[in-house]
Amino acid sequence: MRISVVVPVRDDARPLERCLAALAAQTRPADEIVVVDNGSSDDTAQVARAAGARVVSEPVRGIPRAASTGYDAATGEIIARIDADTVCPADWLERIEERFAADPSLDFLTGDARFPDSPRWLDWLGRHCYVGVLYTWLTPLLGHAPLFGSNFAMRAAAWREVGGDVHRDRRDIHDDLDLAFHVRPWMTVRHDRELIVGISDRALTSPVSYVRHAWWVVTTWHQHGWAEAPWRRWARRAAARGRVSEQAAS
Repeated sequence: MRISVVVPVRDDARPLERCLAALAAQTRPADEIVVVDNGSSDDTAQVARAAGARVVSEPVRGIPRAASTGYDAATGEIIARIDADTVCPADWLERIEERFAADPSLDFLTGDARFPDSPRWLDWLGRHCYVGVLYTWLTPLLGHAPLFGSNFAMRAAAWREVGGDVHRDRRDIHDDLDLAFHVRPWMTVRHDRELIVGISDRALTSPVSYVRHAWWVVTTWHQHGWAEAPWRRWARRAAARGRVSEQAAS
């Protein structure tokens, strides 16, 4: 299967160099790397091209718009998503390919993160009180695991089904959480705790960034969360998965 890696970025040329170097060292290379330049004023585009990535320009600013543009441009059967400050271990794409090849019903795969450049206490805080809280609190509310924008993958067919519904033009929401809300009840989402990447701690060490991230959870939830109670989401998913199982058995 072909795998495309999408990296939305704006003015992050130096972290992007490290990100792309890690992708170049994969045991299973990406079939294409799509870097979405979201109006950068630095040398982001030059860094991406020098590393062999395909650069797609998205002048309308906003991570949801940039990420969606990257997914639309990707040509692989599997679309993997990371951020400019993500550093993937050498077997990251190999693991993704194995998971999707082993389970044809898998639509979305999402992983965890570590903070390797941070002090041990901050790495612990990030793993348990940032990424851990993401899965602990949002999984019961969504009815399935949320998607972690620094480390997830999906089938291109799943994106084509839901891509027309995501809020591309909102700049005050989390694009990954927004996408998670649009996962169809019959689609399969798996949280793989062994799929781990390194990310920077800027979301934890910058008060402005931390408050913005927290507020965007509220605004994203406001777009979707009040429309349907969590137990109804679970019931809809259970019913849809039951129908899929019955069809497969017949």
